[in-house]
Amino acid sequence: MEIRNIGVIGAGAMGSGIAHVCALAGYDVSLVDIERARADAALIIITGNMDRQVRRGLITEDEKADGLARIGVVDSFADLSQCDCVIEAASENEAVKKEIFAKLTETLKAEAIICSNTSSIPITRLAAATDRPEKFMGMHFMNPVPVMKLVELIRGLATDPETFNTIRELTLTLQKIPASAEDFPAFIVNRILLPMINEAVYALYEGVGTVESIDTAMKLGANHPMGPLELADFIGLDICYSVMQVLYDGLADTKYRPCPLLAKYVEAGWLGRKSGKGFYDYAGDEPVPTR
Repeated sequence: MEIRNIGVIGAGAMGSGIAHVCALAGYDVSLVDIERARADAALIIITGNMDRQVRRGLITEDEKADGLARIGVVDSFADLSQCDCVIEAASENEAVKKEIFAKLTETLKAEAIICSNTSSIPITRLAAATDRPEKFMGMHFMNPVPVMKLVELIRGLATDPETFNTIRELTLTLQKIPASAEDFPAFIVNRILLPMINEAVYALYEGVGTVESIDTAMKLGANHPMGPLELADFIGLDICYSVMQVLYDGLADTKYRPCPLLAKYVEAGWLGRKSGKGFYDYAGDEPVPTR
Protein backbone atom coordinates (compact mmCIF):
# COMPACT_ATOMS: atom_id res chain seq x y z
CA MET A 1 0.00 0.00 0.00
CA GLU A 2 1.28 3.47 -0.89
CA ILE A 3 1.23 6.03 1.92
CA ARG A 4 0.76 9.68 1.04
CA ASN A 5 -1.35 11.15 3.84
CA ILE A 6 -0.51 10.55 7.50
CA GLY A 7 -2.66 11.37 10.49
CA VAL A 8 -1.01 11.98 13.86
CA ILE A 9 -3.09 11.75 17.04
CA GLY A 10 -1.62 13.64 19.98
CA ALA A 11 0.30 16.93 19.78
CA GLY A 12 2.67 16.45 22.70
CA ALA A 13 6.42 16.01 22.37
CA MET A 14 6.13 12.69 20.54
CA GLY A 15 3.21 13.59 18.27
CA SER A 16 4.69 16.93 17.23
CA GLY A 17 8.03 15.25 16.55
CA ILE A 18 6.39 12.55 14.41
CA ALA A 19 4.46 15.20 12.44
CA HIS A 20 7.73 17.10 11.99
CA VAL A 21 9.70 14.21 10.45
CA CYS A 22 6.78 12.99 8.32
CA ALA A 23 6.27 16.45 6.81
CA LEU A 24 9.98 16.88 6.05
CA ALA A 25 9.93 13.48 4.33
CA GLY A 26 7.23 14.71 1.93
CA TYR A 27 4.04 13.38 3.49
CA ASP A 28 0.91 15.43 4.01
CA VAL A 29 0.21 15.42 7.75
CA SER A 30 -3.03 15.99 9.66
CA LEU A 31 -2.39 16.66 13.35
CA VAL A 32 -5.20 16.30 15.89
CA ASP A 33 -5.33 16.59 19.68
CA ILE A 34 -8.12 16.51 22.23
CA GLU A 35 -7.24 20.18 22.85
CA ARG A 36 -7.06 22.30 19.70
CA ALA A 37 -4.83 24.82 21.50
CA ARG A 38 -2.22 22.12 22.13
CA ALA A 39 -2.12 21.24 18.43
CA ASP A 40 -1.76 24.92 17.49
CA ALA A 41 1.05 25.25 20.05
CA ALA A 42 2.74 22.17 18.54
CA LEU A 43 3.02 24.00 15.20
CA ILE A 44 4.97 26.76 16.93
CA ILE A 45 7.28 24.17 18.51
CA ILE A 46 7.76 22.40 15.16
CA THR A 47 8.62 25.72 13.51
CA GLY A 48 11.22 26.44 16.20
CA ASN A 49 12.74 22.98 15.84
CA MET A 50 12.94 23.35 12.07
CA ASP A 51 14.58 26.77 12.52
CA ARG A 52 17.21 25.03 14.65
CA GLN A 53 17.77 22.48 11.86
CA VAL A 54 18.21 25.30 9.34
CA ARG A 55 20.82 27.01 11.56
CA ARG A 56 22.72 23.74 11.85
CA GLY A 57 22.65 23.20 8.08
CA LEU A 58 20.53 20.04 8.35
CA ILE A 59 17.72 21.40 6.15
CA THR A 60 17.30 24.44 3.90
CA GLU A 61 14.83 27.31 4.28
CA ASP A 62 12.88 25.92 1.31
CA GLU A 63 12.68 22.46 2.91
CA LYS A 64 11.47 24.05 6.12
CA ALA A 65 8.78 26.06 4.29
CA ASP A 66 7.63 23.02 2.31
CA GLY A 67 7.53 20.88 5.45
CA LEU A 68 5.48 23.37 7.44
CA ALA A 69 3.07 23.76 4.52
CA ARG A 70 2.37 20.02 4.62
CA ILE A 71 1.17 20.05 8.26
CA GLY A 72 -2.46 20.86 8.91
CA VAL A 73 -4.16 21.00 12.30
CA VAL A 74 -7.60 19.35 12.26
CA ASP A 75 -10.39 19.27 14.82
CA SER A 76 -11.65 15.68 14.86
CA PHE A 77 -11.00 12.08 13.88
CA ALA A 78 -13.48 12.56 11.04
CA ASP A 79 -10.87 14.81 9.42
CA LEU A 80 -8.53 11.79 9.24
CA SER A 81 -10.97 9.77 7.14
CA GLN A 82 -8.80 9.84 4.00
CA CYS A 83 -5.44 9.21 5.67
CA ASP A 84 -3.49 6.20 4.43
CA CYS A 85 -1.85 5.73 7.83
CA VAL A 86 -2.64 7.09 11.28
CA ILE A 87 -0.01 7.15 14.04
CA GLU A 88 -1.40 7.40 17.58
CA ALA A 89 0.86 9.24 20.02
CA ALA A 90 -1.50 9.90 22.92
CA SER A 91 -0.66 9.44 26.60
CA GLU A 92 0.66 6.06 27.76
CA ASN A 93 -2.69 4.88 29.06
CA GLU A 94 -4.27 1.74 27.65
CA ALA A 95 -7.87 2.80 28.29
CA VAL A 96 -7.30 6.15 26.58
CA LYS A 97 -5.69 4.52 23.57
CA LYS A 98 -8.47 1.96 23.18
CA GLU A 99 -11.08 4.71 23.33
CA ILE A 100 -9.21 6.59 20.61
CA PHE A 101 -9.05 3.54 18.35
CA ALA A 102 -12.75 2.77 18.81
CA LYS A 103 -13.67 6.31 17.71
CA LEU A 104 -11.05 6.47 14.96
CA THR A 105 -12.21 3.34 13.17
CA GLU A 106 -15.73 4.72 12.85
CA THR A 107 -14.56 7.14 10.15
CA LEU A 108 -11.19 5.82 8.89
CA LYS A 109 -11.17 4.25 5.42
CA ALA A 110 -11.01 0.45 5.41
CA GLU A 111 -7.56 0.12 3.83
CA ALA A 112 -5.80 2.55 6.19
CA ILE A 113 -3.08 1.30 8.53
CA ILE A 114 -3.10 2.24 12.22
CA CYS A 115 0.13 2.44 14.23
CA SER A 116 0.62 3.10 17.92
CA ASN A 117 3.64 4.90 19.32
CA THR A 118 3.12 3.12 22.65
CA SER A 119 6.36 2.57 24.53
CA SER A 120 5.19 -0.46 26.49
CA ILE A 121 1.58 -1.64 25.99
CA PRO A 122 1.17 -4.96 24.11
CA ILE A 123 0.24 -4.36 20.47
CA THR A 124 -2.01 -7.40 20.16
CA ARG A 125 -4.18 -6.08 22.98
CA LEU A 126 -4.46 -2.62 21.42
CA ALA A 127 -5.17 -4.10 17.98
CA ALA A 128 -8.14 -5.99 19.40
CA ALA A 129 -9.80 -2.62 20.10
CA THR A 130 -9.89 -1.87 16.36
CA ASP A 131 -11.76 -3.26 13.37
CA ARG A 132 -8.49 -4.11 11.57
CA PRO A 133 -5.96 -5.99 13.72
CA GLU A 134 -4.25 -7.17 10.54
CA LYS A 135 -3.55 -3.52 9.65
CA PHE A 136 -2.36 -2.52 13.12
CA MET A 137 1.18 -2.48 14.55
CA GLY A 138 3.53 -0.65 16.87
CA MET A 139 5.76 2.15 15.58
CA HIS A 140 7.70 3.32 18.62
CA PHE A 141 9.74 6.46 17.94
CA MET A 142 12.41 7.69 20.36
CA ASN A 143 12.39 11.12 21.99
CA PRO A 144 13.28 13.67 20.62
CA VAL A 145 11.90 12.31 17.36
CA PRO A 146 13.69 14.68 14.93
CA VAL A 147 17.06 13.74 16.46
CA MET A 148 16.83 10.06 17.41
CA LYS A 149 17.31 7.59 14.56
CA LEU A 150 15.69 4.44 15.97
CA VAL A 151 12.10 3.29 15.46
CA GLU A 152 11.00 0.02 17.05
CA LEU A 153 8.56 -1.89 14.84
CA ILE A 154 6.28 -4.32 16.66
CA ARG A 155 3.93 -6.82 15.05
CA GLY A 156 0.80 -7.89 16.85
CA LEU A 157 -0.42 -11.47 16.60
CA ALA A 158 -2.67 -10.58 13.66
CA THR A 159 -0.45 -8.03 11.85
CA ASP A 160 -0.10 -9.13 8.24
CA PRO A 161 3.23 -9.05 6.34
CA GLU A 162 2.06 -6.33 3.93
CA THR A 163 1.32 -3.98 6.84
CA PHE A 164 4.71 -4.61 8.41
CA ASN A 165 6.59 -4.15 5.13
CA THR A 166 4.71 -0.94 4.33
CA ILE A 167 5.53 0.59 7.71
CA ARG A 168 9.13 -0.58 7.49
CA GLU A 169 9.45 1.25 4.15
CA LEU A 170 7.81 4.31 5.69
CA THR A 171 10.37 4.21 8.52
CA LEU A 172 13.24 4.16 6.02
CA THR A 173 11.68 7.03 4.06
CA LEU A 174 11.67 9.06 7.28
CA GLN A 175 15.45 8.41 7.40
CA LYS A 176 15.05 6.34 10.56
CA ILE A 177 16.55 2.95 11.34
CA PRO A 178 13.97 0.23 12.08
CA ALA A 179 14.50 -2.45 14.71
CA SER A 180 11.99 -5.28 14.82
CA ALA A 181 10.77 -6.23 18.31
CA GLU A 182 8.47 -8.99 19.47
CA ASP A 183 5.19 -8.10 21.19
CA PHE A 184 6.32 -8.39 24.80
CA PRO A 185 5.73 -5.64 27.39
CA ALA A 186 7.98 -2.59 26.80
CA PHE A 187 9.58 -4.20 23.70
CA ILE A 188 13.41 -3.78 23.54
CA VAL A 189 14.56 -0.31 24.54
CA ASN A 190 12.27 0.24 27.52
CA ARG A 191 12.53 -3.39 28.62
CA ILE A 192 16.22 -2.67 29.26
CA LEU A 193 16.28 1.09 29.93
CA LEU A 194 13.40 1.57 32.38
CA PRO A 195 14.48 -1.13 34.87
CA MET A 196 17.88 0.62 34.96
CA ILE A 197 16.17 3.93 35.74
CA ASN A 198 13.96 2.21 38.32
CA GLU A 199 17.04 0.70 39.98
CA ALA A 200 18.63 4.17 40.11
CA VAL A 201 15.50 5.41 41.92
CA TYR A 202 15.81 2.47 44.34
CA ALA A 203 19.44 3.45 44.95
CA LEU A 204 18.24 6.95 45.83
CA TYR A 205 15.34 5.58 47.93
CA GLU A 206 17.67 3.34 49.93
CA GLY A 207 20.26 6.06 50.47
CA VAL A 208 22.98 4.46 48.38
CA GLY A 209 23.65 7.85 46.82
CA THR A 210 22.20 11.30 46.23
CA VAL A 211 20.63 12.42 42.97
CA GLU A 212 23.85 14.15 42.02
CA SER A 213 26.17 11.30 42.97
CA ILE A 214 24.06 8.65 41.21
CA ASP A 215 23.91 10.64 37.98
CA THR A 216 27.60 11.57 38.14
CA ALA A 217 28.57 7.94 38.77
CA MET A 218 26.67 6.67 35.74
CA LYS A 219 27.82 9.46 33.44
CA LEU A 220 31.50 9.03 34.33
CA GLY A 221 31.50 5.35 35.25
CA ALA A 222 29.36 4.01 32.41
CA ASN A 223 29.94 6.84 29.90
CA HIS A 224 26.22 7.62 29.68
CA PRO A 225 25.46 11.06 28.19
CA MET A 226 22.79 11.64 30.85
CA GLY A 227 22.48 10.22 34.34
CA PRO A 228 19.50 7.88 34.90
CA LEU A 229 17.62 10.32 37.15
CA GLU A 230 18.21 13.21 34.78
CA LEU A 231 16.97 10.96 31.97
CA ALA A 232 13.91 9.98 33.99
CA ASP A 233 13.03 13.68 34.34
CA PHE A 234 13.47 14.10 30.58
CA ILE A 235 11.22 11.13 29.78
CA GLY A 236 8.62 12.08 32.41
CA LEU A 237 8.29 10.28 35.72
CA ASP A 238 4.67 9.40 34.97
CA ILE A 239 5.79 7.65 31.78
CA CYS A 240 8.57 5.83 33.67
CA TYR A 241 6.08 4.67 36.28
CA SER A 242 3.55 3.54 33.64
CA VAL A 243 6.14 1.50 31.76
CA MET A 244 7.37 -0.17 34.95
CA GLN A 245 3.78 -0.98 35.90
CA VAL A 246 3.17 -2.55 32.48
CA LEU A 247 6.34 -4.64 32.89
CA TYR A 248 5.37 -5.65 36.42
CA ASP A 249 1.80 -6.58 35.44
CA GLY A 250 2.74 -8.26 32.17
CA LEU A 251 5.74 -10.32 33.32
CA ALA A 252 4.76 -10.96 36.96
CA ASP A 253 8.34 -10.63 38.15
CA THR A 254 9.14 -8.63 41.28
CA LYS A 255 12.32 -7.24 39.70
CA TYR A 256 10.03 -4.93 37.71
CA ARG A 257 8.17 -3.52 40.75
CA PRO A 258 8.09 0.29 40.45
CA CYS A 259 10.09 1.93 43.22
CA PRO A 260 7.82 3.45 45.90
CA LEU A 261 9.78 6.71 45.65
CA LEU A 262 8.96 6.91 41.93
CA ALA A 263 5.28 6.42 42.77
CA LYS A 264 5.48 9.15 45.41
CA TYR A 265 6.97 11.68 42.98
CA VAL A 266 4.21 10.93 40.46
CA GLU A 267 1.54 11.29 43.16
CA ALA A 268 3.03 14.69 44.06
CA GLY A 269 2.86 15.82 40.45
CA TRP A 270 6.66 16.04 40.29
CA LEU A 271 6.89 14.59 36.78
CA GLY A 272 10.24 15.99 35.67
CA ARG A 273 11.03 18.68 33.14
CA LYS A 274 7.47 19.02 31.85
CA SER A 275 6.12 19.91 35.31
CA GLY A 276 9.16 21.96 36.36
CA LYS A 277 10.20 19.58 39.11
CA GLY A 278 11.18 15.94 39.46
CA PHE A 279 14.47 14.57 40.69
CA TYR A 280 15.69 18.06 39.80
CA ASP A 281 14.04 21.46 40.26
CA TYR A 282 14.05 23.39 36.97
CA ALA A 283 12.86 26.75 38.32
CA GLY A 284 16.27 28.42 38.10
CA ASP A 285 18.93 28.79 35.42
CA GLU A 286 20.49 25.46 36.40
CA PRO A 287 18.65 22.29 37.54
CA VAL A 288 19.00 21.68 41.31
CA PRO A 289 18.62 18.18 42.85
CA THR A 290 15.50 17.81 44.97
CA ARG A 291 17.06 15.12 47.20
